Amino acid sequence: MVITLLSDFGDVYPASMKGVILGINPDANIVDISHSIPRHDIHTGAFVLMTSAKYFPTDTVHIAVVDPGVGTNRRPVAARAQSPDGDIHYFIGPDNGLLIPAARSIGKFEVYEIINRKLFRSNVSSVFHGKDIFAPIGAHISKGLGIEEVGTEIFDFIDLDFGTGIKTADSFLGKVIFLDPFGNIVTNISSRGVELNFGDILEIEGIKVPFLNSYGFCREGEPLTLIGSHGFLEIAVNQGNAARFFDKKIDDEIIAYLSFSKACT
Repeated sequence: MVITLLSDFGDVYPASMKGVILGINPDANIVDISHSIPRHDIHTGAFVLMTSAKYFPTDTVHIAVVDPGVGTNRRPVAARAQSPDGDIHYFIGPDNGLLIPAARSIGKFEVYEIINRKLFRSNVSSVFHGKDIFAPIGAHISKGLGIEEVGTEIFDFIDLDFGTGIKTADSFLGKVIFLDPFGNIVTNISSRGVELNFGDILEIEGIKVPFLNSYGFCREGEPLTLIGSHGFLEIAVNQGNAARFFDKKIDDEIIAYLSFSKACT
């Protein structure tokens, strides 16, 4: 059984979670998605989880902890999502929106508040639910525990929605939903709505930007747009940092005007 871990913990605290998991399920195959999510950045954690979870096999348990509200009255939750093909994924973590985009991206999902304390570690730290609540719950589910045994189904969970960019007659309208480690700007404008040819020109912040197949089709330091590996319209700078170039941060508006004149490449 595969169990994935995602957190903003860095390189120390995940080891304790792995120890707890292996103590319950020694056969677990633990895969680290990332422990380098920016501190307390639920939005980025949700995006990384959403774009990674779908590549794992059915019955994978995803434990995600970006939890600035740990120890408060925020709820611990577990979700079960089923794809149209019948694949099942489980998501364990805090009720702060972190899990929901990933669960929704798989398919139909249900969410349960975790209240069965018999599944927790005996001494629950108020500041490390990743070790004492989420890790044991995920491990038990990986061994076949039914999700309904963790608690009660809820419908008022905290949602997080990246929204959907739109195309108008002369522009694409969207927002920044992720800044990757290279400084590339990932928008919420889906590739399904982008009807452009390579070499077409968009105008962003008054700058003419070509739509290209990949980064190396323009000169170093020059901006471009492309469809990134996540399946969204992406703004990049070849061997540079688009977030700094365009002075953009997460949730900022993106307006890309259509020009359709050809780039000189």
